[in-house]
Amino acid sequence: MKTYEVRTYGCQMNVHDSERLSGLLEDAGYVRAPEGTGEGEADVVVFNTCAVRENADNKLYGNLGRLAPMKARRPGMQIAVGGCLAQKDRETIVQRAPWVDVVFGTHNIGKLPVLLERARVQEEAQVEIAESLEAFPSTLPTRRESAYAAWVSISVGCNNTCTFCIVPALRGKEEDRRPGDILAEIEALVAEGVSEITLLGQNVNAYGSDLGDREAFSKLLRACGGIEGLERVRFTSPHPRDFTDDVIAAMAETPNVMPQLHMPLQSGSDPILKAMRRSYRQERFLGIIEKVRAAIPHAAISTDIIVGFPGETEEDFEQTLHVVREARFASAFTFQYSKRPGTPAAEMDGQIPKEVVQERYMRLVALQEEISWEENKKQVGRTLEVMVAEGEGRKDGATHRLSGRAPDNRLVHFTKPDVEVRPGDVVTVEITYAAPHHLLAEGATPDSAVRRTRSGDAWEKRNAAAAAKPAGVLLGLPTVGAPAPLPAATGGCALS
Repeated sequence: MKTYEVRTYGCQMNVHDSERLSGLLEDAGYVRAPEGTGEGEADVVVFNTCAVRENADNKLYGNLGRLAPMKARRPGMQIAVGGCLAQKDRETIVQRAPWVDVVFGTHNIGKLPVLLERARVQEEAQVEIAESLEAFPSTLPTRRESAYAAWVSISVGCNNTCTFCIVPALRGKEEDRRPGDILAEIEALVAEGVSEITLLGQNVNAYGSDLGDREAFSKLLRACGGIEGLERVRFTSPHPRDFTDDVIAAMAETPNVMPQLHMPLQSGSDPILKAMRRSYRQERFLGIIEKVRAAIPHAAISTDIIVGFPGETEEDFEQTLHVVREARFASAFTFQYSKRPGTPAAEMDGQIPKEVVQERYMRLVALQEEISWEENKKQVGRTLEVMVAEGEGRKDGATHRLSGRAPDNRLVHFTKPDVEVRPGDVVTVEITYAAPHHLLAEGATPDSAVRRTRSGDAWEKRNAAAAAKPAGVLLGLPTVGAPAPLPAATGGCALS
């Protein structure tokens, strides 16, 4: 049986797509390469690429270069490149790395097994890039990474024209799924044991624009509240332009919608926002934050910020710092602007020198670190329900702790109780200490604080099945995988 490895770069959408790619390969008879498999030892290596960051090309070709001699020693090995960079560069990838067997785009991930077989039979590279979506990814097989948490895609593509972002050109115009299809998928996931879902879209709260219903997203949130067994609902990433009062009301009034919001700012300067074509201004952004805080006092709000956009003056940057102080984000993903060929911003005058961008970036990071710590300190003394997660605490073994996420998505490390606790189970803890990026519950955790869940049962069942069948298990008909603890690092668009 041939083994495969999927390497994923970029946003949550790519993580979601990679679970589809894994599902497709396993459906075609491949098995995942065992953990610890050395580089180049899998029979098929798939790169699911991102095109947002400036060094995306260098990273891909560097990795491909390392695999070239390994592939030369193993004639049956195959390499495939998909995702946004493949959609953008197309034949260029095979020209620069002629040992690549398959190149496929963002719209035709379902073709991967066929293209691999065709490349093997014809003994030549297969490059197939679709210009529009062939099938909504949720119709494809999947290999979910988590038994208790899942992504659910509600739309693909983006209708915005942000001048720094190449994603709409690579993902296409927004296409929305029907609400009934989304809810049916969520119900199927819950039946499998999933208790937390994250609604996913390039611009998630624009959902409904393709359906002719401006309140479709808030209705979807409320409908999620009626699904029995679904404990936590999150979504990422919204756009301030489309963030309406009915969404805030739905968040506040739907108990299983978590008190967490990722709201990309990008810049606090009105002139820079105009140059970015962000279609909102500082006052509008801060007004949204104020309304969310009034409706959901304990909400944790995070953001994305770009430093050094072309034409940014010191006064513009000070306006960004002002918004950060006013909004008091729980966390922020901060980026130094990098030009991407094919975007209007790459051709703009006023490109900022690297040393100026770096100095501003360091000031922003220092300010946000200070605010994050102050906001986390407000959690000390609170009692929180933590959903235990896999891989969140790297030092858990040494510290005799477990880790998981609070309802507002803050990372919590807590003392391991005497009874067995499984990923997906929920533990009630009291916060005793706060750091800028995590919380601690250092006191003893009584056994009575542990609530065993259907998600924990699902995790246990999955692991037992994997132990009985080491080759791996295809996990059900629906979609998705474990949502990232916080929104993935973005390169400028609301989800990138």
